[in-house]
Amino acid sequence: MTVIKEWNVEEQAIQAKKAAKTLSLLTTEEKNEALITLADVLDAEYETILEANKKDLENGREKGFDAAFMDRLSLSKERVQDFAQGLRDVAELEDPTGIVKSDWTLDNELNVQQVTVPLGVIGMIYEARPNVTVDATGLALKSGNAIVLKGGSSAIHSNKQIVEVMHRGLEKTKIPKEAVQFIDSTDREATQQLFTMKEHIDVLIPRGGGKLIQAVVNNATVPVLETGVGNCHIYIDAEADVEKALAILVNAKTDRPAVCNAVETAIIHKDWLEANKDALIKTLNDNNIAVHGDETAVRVIPGSVPAGEDDWANEYLSTDIAVKTVDDVAQAIQHIEDYGTKHSEAIVTENKNTADLFMNLVDAAAIYHNASTRFTDGGALGFGAEIGISTQKLHARGPMGLPALTTIKYKMSGNGQIR
Repeated sequence: MTVIKEWNVEEQAIQAKKAAKTLSLLTTEEKNEALITLADVLDAEYETILEANKKDLENGREKGFDAAFMDRLSLSKERVQDFAQGLRDVAELEDPTGIVKSDWTLDNELNVQQVTVPLGVIGMIYEARPNVTVDATGLALKSGNAIVLKGGSSAIHSNKQIVEVMHRGLEKTKIPKEAVQFIDSTDREATQQLFTMKEHIDVLIPRGGGKLIQAVVNNATVPVLETGVGNCHIYIDAEADVEKALAILVNAKTDRPAVCNAVETAIIHKDWLEANKDALIKTLNDNNIAVHGDETAVRVIPGSVPAGEDDWANEYLSTDIAVKTVDDVAQAIQHIEDYGTKHSEAIVTENKNTADLFMNLVDAAAIYHNASTRFTDGGALGFGAEIGISTQKLHARGPMGLPALTTIKYKMSGNGQIR
């Protein structure tokens, strides 16, 4: 891969825009063949990717990155195979472009079609997860979009090598390698340039921590598909089944604590807590879950520490959890309104009316009844790989798969009509 330095970010965007024109004309079969080729090349060259990843991990240890961050940064043969398989899975999905959403003919015999088309060029700004480099590329190419990738400095070596491997793969396909651009710079100025290139970039998608996302949202002149941090809650109602509640809580907190759909706050009805405190305490201890609780939780749960205001808004990304006790579902809903990030929220209850009230009133991209928040994921919901989880309300919301990377175009056909 020819490395293009930071001062040529605009040139990279221009190349991506030209490549997007070619990409938009390819057939579904040609795009699918390219994705399978990329997967095969990643599988074949995984060792070079792991060698590059070692440099990032070494730098991370020197900088004292925490365990959760290092987990997101770390690659293995299995993880490379997983995101290669993700490309094959995307190839199996329906092509989201060229779909006629509506078709009608006016009184003057002018035919009107509303058709799905690619967005064009996607600018992807993300942090420590090298798998995003592959996931985002696969979704972009399948939906007919070129992509400009700007990964975080912590994964610079891994991302560079992954893109080099994918470029070698693209040279064997109908997709020009210029459709996948990687900004080889750790300077923030390179990111700032992406923010303002409206003439070349059609949409920006930030994926990472709250500071990164807000920096993009607050400074970009390019339209932003906003993804959100996950301060997710589980409300355990007075009428919650004990076995379900504890299993869901453990899964949502400990399956992968460092991901955005992990639960960060358990809101517990005071009557349920009093009746089931022994089972809850044992479950927390058995799973090494550390509690930051309100006054009632600290009194009931041994070893818990008092929660401050920051704890209710904190995305721990660890096995720590905040515990809030409430008198009823209304208080639970209000707490989520005050501190939630509109990502994923859950209620555990056997009362359907209470569940319906919660699911209708809580404002979030994903709402669960008697299920773990860990299902807010493109793969888990059958979308294939996801490019991010949108917490906004315009265009796309929740896990963003292929359809979120398209827009519409009106195509009109006539026989000389004038107005």
